[in-house]
Amino acid sequence: MRTQVGIVGAGPAGLMLAHLLSRHGVESIVLESRSRDYVEGRIRAGLIEHWVRDLLIELGVGERMRREGLFHSGIALAFGEALHRIDFAGLVGKGVTIYGQQEVVKDLIAGRLADGGPILFEVEDVSVAGIDGPSPSIRFRHQGRAQELACDFIGGCDGFHGVTRPSIPDGALSVFERDYPFGWVGILSESPPPDDELIYAYDNGGFALYTMRSPLLSRLYLQCPADDDLANWPDERIWQELHRRLGGTRRLAQGRIVQKGITPMRSFVVEPMRHGRLFLAGDAAHIVPPTGAKGMNLAIADVHVLSAAIAEWYRSGRTDALDDYSQTCLRRVWKAQRFSWWMTQLLHVFPDATPFDRRRQRAELDYVTSSQAAATSLAENYVGLPLA
Repeated sequence: MRTQVGIVGAGPAGLMLAHLLSRHGVESIVLESRSRDYVEGRIRAGLIEHWVRDLLIELGVGERMRREGLFHSGIALAFGEALHRIDFAGLVGKGVTIYGQQEVVKDLIAGRLADGGPILFEVEDVSVAGIDGPSPSIRFRHQGRAQELACDFIGGCDGFHGVTRPSIPDGALSVFERDYPFGWVGILSESPPPDDELIYAYDNGGFALYTMRSPLLSRLYLQCPADDDLANWPDERIWQELHRRLGGTRRLAQGRIVQKGITPMRSFVVEPMRHGRLFLAGDAAHIVPPTGAKGMNLAIADVHVLSAAIAEWYRSGRTDALDDYSQTCLRRVWKAQRFSWWMTQLLHVFPDATPFDRRRQRAELDYVTSSQAAATSLAENYVGLPLA
């Protein structure tokens, strides 16, 4: 088999890379170890930055998002028994869209297949070879047969636990990471959300997030210890804590809980995001805490840069953009890490927090919600910084 770009992973990064390359006239083949049903049913968060929404529409895969997505022009911070709204539209003239990541994946897969672009699902024993030279390849088994895909470049879009990043020689990457002493208990409830927009709540008992998947389906989160067990969170306790941390600022309807789980919190970055002809993108290269809602948006920013760099190479033979890929992406990645860390420390209760820490935290919340400059900074980062 032969193609110009071999892509490992059919998540948002890999699928979007295939679409963007196709727009530039560059061929690619996407390889995915899971089945199509699994990939399309994998529930993930779904907050889409303003520019990503525009890009999906521009690529012709955003029509269902336009119909079903929930556009938000702000968020609310809840503390001190009151809601404090951050008006994105008024501050920066933009907003965000709530639309499940799995729905984005469905749209990207449907668009890719409709255009005749190949996606091979349920591939096994994937490995990469020759990444240090001009002719890399991807080896795998598909439908019981061993195959090799020759290509000019490999897009490593297979997530944190994928095979592409470990294929890079030891010592070639620098790893930066931080673990957090808490996680999130998350539920999906058949009930309307307490507000039309997201509510981020700070409470002495811990952080809570009130978001949604639709006007009748709520996605709700509670801060919990990092090593907590889901057995410690029966439905009754979850609802009790959600009511308490909302502080009576809104009415919270209860419904049948259809999904429950614990989300760990971590920050992770590798540098550089490239080795030879292998380019890492998305979770294969970086993980951010979910507080800032940057994961999928960062992945799409990576492949936006990568697709343009590859297209330039085919068009002119120039390697400038390819050589700058890692540096260009990492500037945005570290800004997203900074913002995600800032949102996390602003709203969560750390186990070793002193009374001084709590007072400082409340003062910072008061400042963010009373200063136009501080609120503008939050809004600018939340809706998505401009692309490089």
